[in-house]
Amino acid sequence: MSQADASSPPLASWSQDGDAHVLALSGDWSREGPEVKLEGEAPDRWPDRYETGSLGSFDSTLPAFLLATLRKSADQKDIKTEDKNDIKKALAGLPDNLTGLMELALAVPERSDAKTKSADHSDLKELGKVTLAVWRGIKGMATFVGESILSLGRYFTGRARFRRSDFWMTVQQCGIEALPIVSLISFLIGLILAFVGNVQLTNFGANIFVADLVGIAMVREMGVVMTGIIMSGRTGAAFAAHLGSMKANEEIDALRTFGLNAFDFLVLPRLLALLLMLPVLTVYANIIGILGGMLVGAAVGIPPVLYWTQTVGAITLTTAFLGVFKSFFFAAAIAISGCMQGMEAGNSSAAVGQATTRAVVISITSIIIMDSGFAAIFTLLDI
Repeated sequence: MSQADASSPPLASWSQDGDAHVLALSGDWSREGPEVKLEGEAPDRWPDRYETGSLGSFDSTLPAFLLATLRKSADQKDIKTEDKNDIKKALAGLPDNLTGLMELALAVPERSDAKTKSADHSDLKELGKVTLAVWRGIKGMATFVGESILSLGRYFTGRARFRRSDFWMTVQQCGIEALPIVSLISFLIGLILAFVGNVQLTNFGANIFVADLVGIAMVREMGVVMTGIIMSGRTGAAFAAHLGSMKANEEIDALRTFGLNAFDFLVLPRLLALLLMLPVLTVYANIIGILGGMLVGAAVGIPPVLYWTQTVGAITLTTAFLGVFKSFFFAAAIAISGCMQGMEAGNSSAAVGQATTRAVVISITSIIIMDSGFAAIFTLLDI
């Protein structure tokens, strides 16, 4: 079972319902788990209401967090800790076992030396927190990639189940519906490359080689990289937003309750659709980019037939295959980043927005890093 299936990150979210301040607690709170996420601004008084419908398992981490948070409230002075009825009224809405722990904790006076220790922040401590956060991110990504490979294995052995209509709908969304923006960007990239190349090559009387420049640049690098970036901002963000909304509405929990594998049902069709469509879009972007270069060539006096002949002569089968080969890896990065951030999003609209932003940043960064790695490998292999 994946980490995403086993637990959800702890989240404390402040919101306001009219004049009432609401503290929503969700996820699994454990000393060994991820760091607590905070949303909203804490008021200067005790919460008027608690929401614990999405609260999972917890250990002493949750009472400690509540104690530290509530003691910062200015209205704490209005709560008489020696009055049990007053404390029960302030903790109304929390689970019974948590209320019992909080009553015990509030009955003990706060230690001034403990407060001094908790306020001690050093650069080394912050560096450690950042390092642990990066490590947890790498470990979570590795777990999700491994679960994706296992899910593909279940699919090819006939043991994975998902709705075919979801798959074809995703193919339409990340294929046909993406053609206008891919066409526009690819055409403009071809124009730009041809304009820049023509200015330089004309100085040497060799502007016919603009066709070589545009053709090789598009099929080897620009076509697949620009298509990947477009799909990261368009499809990867859509994956994260859709799955994040399902997580916030507890639809993913409902799938698990019905005995369905949420990973196979939600992630697998999106991964397969993007693995199928991104190579197709890459070839399409290459052709449109070359046509853009051809338009500039015609404008500077290169006949289209001569331009096309020069382009076909410059592009070898190996060069044309390199961009398509990279597109499979880029598609996996976009799909996994988007689905992972959506599946691990919090239970609020703000958390879904943050997950969408993270999905786009991670997928674009992954594409650039992988393309740099491919460039180094292809150079070493002399291809």
